[in-house]
Amino acid sequence: MILKMKKYFAPGRINLIGEHIDYNGGLVLPAAISIGITAYVSESSDAMFKLSSATHSEVLTFSATENFTFNKEKAWLNYPLGVFQFLKEKGFSLKPLHIHFESSLPESSGLSSSASVEVLTMFLLLQESDYEISHQQIAVWCKEVENDFIGVNCGIMDQFCIANAEPKSAMMLNCATLEYENTEIDFGEKKIAILNTKKPRNLIHSKYNERRSECEQALAIIQQKRNSAAANLCECLIEDIECIENEIIKQRARHVIEENKRVKQAVEVLKNNDIATFEALLKQSHQSLKHNYEVSGTELDAIVDAALNHESCSGARMTGAGFGGCAIALVQANAFEEFKDFVIKQYAQATGLQAEIYLCDIGEGVKILE
Repeated sequence: MILKMKKYFAPGRINLIGEHIDYNGGLVLPAAISIGITAYVSESSDAMFKLSSATHSEVLTFSATENFTFNKEKAWLNYPLGVFQFLKEKGFSLKPLHIHFESSLPESSGLSSSASVEVLTMFLLLQESDYEISHQQIAVWCKEVENDFIGVNCGIMDQFCIANAEPKSAMMLNCATLEYENTEIDFGEKKIAILNTKKPRNLIHSKYNERRSECEQALAIIQQKRNSAAANLCECLIEDIECIENEIIKQRARHVIEENKRVKQAVEVLKNNDIATFEALLKQSHQSLKHNYEVSGTELDAIVDAALNHESCSGARMTGAGFGGCAIALVQANAFEEFKDFVIKQYAQATGLQAEIYLCDIGEGVKILE
């Protein structure tokens, strides 16, 4: 039984718009959500680290001298162990702790449970060992953990949002420069619903890395054939893609360049409380992810279609990397229960799966609870 000495929390995140843009150097619009992962932390009495979870049976005890590499048999433990190994190699002297994780996030659903564990673990290890490291630096380091230890070639968005998000705001983040602007969110009588397809997705075994490679190919072609000085695909113009002969590579580039533009438009219309235009942008984004980037799939398409078939919803899209996971929808709050029942029924008829749907409040980044 772990004594509850201190309690830390890191949220999950949704991305309102700007999907598969972070590793292409463009703009994204994520927001932290009120559900996430809580860590109960107590000092070790035997100089050993101990990791446990309320939702997993695996428990690991280890000393500060041990070294770790990714091992899929360790499942969820790879994420905190990757953080531990990273900090150790950086030369940090870490206080031995017992850490018990409890999560309200559905795993493998596109709400960034992995980044949440990484940011939470790094934040609390540094706090408990009396190191003052900025939240921005924690985000950058956690991305390195995900890239180099876990093996997912992700961008910075998830870690940066989870580490730095402000309450009731979305963050327009420039993934190339890490400059960001917070935009207060007010959807009036509407709220964000999270639509969990209940189809897990694993980025390591998905086509995520393949999409990144295709974008790198597109950029290289544009740089060569148009003598472009663009440092990333989001700096290119839509007319630049005409020099790409491979139609699939061209489609990937089209999505990235147009999606980056949609983020800018979304921020402007949210500032003006133009919710109808924002909803239209959500639908455009999903169609591009479906047809140009091909990362949605049967389940995400079915749940987005079901949401848009209900009169209380005029905007929905997949969120996260795709290949399963979650979508988001803007829904009239007073019609949510009817909407929920309708979507679950239609989705089950289309896929045979039982969706989970819940309203989402916008939260804030990683923090000490007590």
